[in-house]
Formats: sequence, structure tokens, C-alpha cells
Amino acid sequence: RLVELKSLTKECSDYLSKLVKCGYNIFISGGTSSGKTTFLNALSENILPEERVILIEDSAELKIEHIRNIVHMECRGANSIGKGEVNMASLIKTSLRMRPDRIIVGEVRGKEVVDMIQAMNTGHSGSMSTGHGNSVKGMLNRLETMYLMDAQIPIKSIKSQIANAIEIYVHLARDKYGIRKVIEVVEMIGIEDDEYKLNYLFSRDSNDCLIRTENSLINNEKLIRGFL
Repeated sequence: RLVELKSLTKECSDYLSKLVKCGYNIFISGGTSSGKTTFLNALSENILPEERVILIEDSAELKIEHIRNIVHMECRGANSIGKGEVNMASLIKTSLRMRPDRIIVGEVRGKEVVDMIQAMNTGHSGSMSTGHGNSVKGMLNRLETMYLMDAQIPIKSIKSQIANAIEIYVHLARDKYGIRKVIEVVEMIGIEDDEYKLNYLFSRDSNDCLIRTENSLINNEKLIRGFL
């Protein structure tokens, strides 16, 4: 449906489907009402039905119905006397004890990003989440800021944690006509001279067409294993 609406090309859709099936950690960024949740829902359709998935949201928006072994966890506000709050960070920590194959976090907005990054760094391949950002680089800066809200550690260590956790970034935007589009698909390669090293796989050309770049996926071990 997103291909029909020209949000992305069939080539990009097939490519992202492969990355999801092979267990790449994917982060979707974009502005308000750019279609992040809808896109995350679409990507989740490629998860194998037999996998165990923990779905964590602030408020229930995602509808993943084809997975048999799914646990849906939702945040809860405090009661009238300030008791009983269940926040995103505590849910992510709890999910790690529930033997998930993948963890899907609806959206990160604050210090829960620390727990999400740790989850992605501890063997839960194929985890996904979304966040507000104006570009992939802008989203990386926001992730650093959110990380610092809960952990006072050197920025170099934070960059390293983020680079090791999230492998693929998809950035969305809504144009002046209200059409939601994939702007770029980027692979995180690592850190070089304290800066993120990015590999652009899909991007928009001067005619606003989403095209495949000449760059190949560098960290392709999961892709090779998944299609042996």
C-alpha cells in the first residue's frame, strides 16, 4: 500500500523487507505526522510468525496481528496520589527477562533510550523503534541528548553504544502536499574520528525520486546468513 501511495519504491520496500527478516536493528525517524508508526507497522509485517516479540508502547497504536507469540506492554500514568506509574524505561527492562527474540518500542522520547540501546546491544537482533528527528544526523544527535538525560558518561562512549546498537536508519518526511515519503535509508558503519560513519543506501535525487545509491551494504553478515 505504501508503494502504491509512492511513499517508497518497490525496490526499497523489498530491500527493507529483507533487512527486517534477517534481523537488522532498525530505527525510523521523522517529524510529527510523517508516518513513523504506520511505517513501523508495515515493517513489522515481515517478522516471521513464530518469533517471540515484545511490543512496548506509550499508548497502543501498533497493530501486529500475524505474530502468534507477541506480548503487548503499555505505559501507565500515576494515580491521584502519585502511585502506580509504569514508564517506558521500566517496561523495556522488564521485557529483557521475558526471553524476546525482538523488542519493538513504539517511540523513544527521553531517558528510556538508554534501556532501548542496551537491549539492542545484548543480542535482541531485529529490534525496532521510532523517534522524532529532522534527518538521520539530527536523530543521532537527539539520541545522544536523550541518552545524557539518564547517563552521565563520556559522549564518545555514548556514540559507540548508539553505533553498535542501531544498524539501519530510515528517515521519513511529509511534503507540502501532505504526502508521506521515505527520504533516505542509511546504514550505520561505526565511529571514525569521534564522528558517525554513515553509508547511504537509498536517497532522493534532484527530481525527488527515491533511488538506490551505488553503495552496497557493508555490514552484510546477517543478510548473507539469512539467505543461505
